[in-house]
Amino acid sequence: MKRETLKWGAVTLGAAIGLATLGACAPVQKAAPAKTAAQAAAPVAAPALPITLGDLTDFALLYTDGGKQPARQMSVAEAADILKNYDVIFIGEEHRHPGNHIAEMALYRAIQERAPKTSLSLEQFERDVQNVIDDFMAGKIGETPMRDAARAWDNYPVSYRPLVEYAKARSLPVIAAEVPGSVVRCVGERGPEFLDTMKPEQRGWAAAQLHITEGAYKDKYMKFAAGDGSHGEDTAKDKNEKKAPNAAALRSFAAQVTRDDTMAESIYLHLQKNPGNKVVHLNGSFHSESFLGTAERLQMRDPKLKIAVVNPVQVKLGGKLEVNDEQAKTGTFVLLIGQSPKTYASMDEMKAAITKQMSFRGKNKCEL
Repeated sequence: MKRETLKWGAVTLGAAIGLATLGACAPVQKAAPAKTAAQAAAPVAAPALPITLGDLTDFALLYTDGGKQPARQMSVAEAADILKNYDVIFIGEEHRHPGNHIAEMALYRAIQERAPKTSLSLEQFERDVQNVIDDFMAGKIGETPMRDAARAWDNYPVSYRPLVEYAKARSLPVIAAEVPGSVVRCVGERGPEFLDTMKPEQRGWAAAQLHITEGAYKDKYMKFAAGDGSHGEDTAKDKNEKKAPNAAALRSFAAQVTRDDTMAESIYLHLQKNPGNKVVHLNGSFHSESFLGTAERLQMRDPKLKIAVVNPVQVKLGGKLEVNDEQAKTGTFVLLIGQSPKTYASMDEMKAAITKQMSFRGKNKCEL
């Protein structure tokens, strides 16, 4: 689905500039004849849906209902007509992907227009800075102090400012949903028991209860952590083969779950305090793909909640807008976005990057 509003907006502005420039020398033209009553009442045709993605800013939405329905392409408006009926809508993202971020804005706007009390929840802000976000939303501080104090991601101006400003203009809450990164590092280094050693004023930064259980999400995470590029899809020759994870892997999973449970609890508590509100939550796609991770843990906290997932899938630019059976199961809607460039051109590049990343992580010890 192309960002019709943005593109038409650009065309309109360009036309206005052109008319202003040529107005002094353009010949006077006769006014167009007035429309008849029937013409004025005729509905405006909706823009045609794309048949392919032309560039990395394009996107398309396929309604699959978690694989229960044959994939059907829909416009943003049609998708919002369905999503407005859910209590919580997870929009997964491939961080920094332009098409993904454009789709997030378009969907949040369309959903909020149909359900005005729709709060915005973000993985990109952490719980301990909720007061900073609240002050910014109330106009007590400016954006630069907010970004500094709230440790905003460096791509905030391009990727998240439009969403936050949209919510701010309508006095809608923004939830700083994520656990602080320092807590994640400590759990990854010392295990979930670390949470019991936190000071009382810090303990609320993470979820009160973690769900470190066996299941599809744990299996998926362990494969991902082991370097399986299938994102959890079972590619082993022996489907019954299951290696026991080591202690470091278990601590890493506990750190991941600390993030998922904290975001889930943040959304749950917000809904408890704001009955009648809906929530659109943004997170990396791994946290909500196939209704697992954060989405699964929110459902555990309130089984009655209607939860939708919009999950991104990258496809070849210029190719067909379609998904396979497994991809169709990853969300209520599958968000098709253009394939990003290859991260690394060789194994040597990848190994060098991993070495650099591990060195950086080694310097970040557990410290609150």
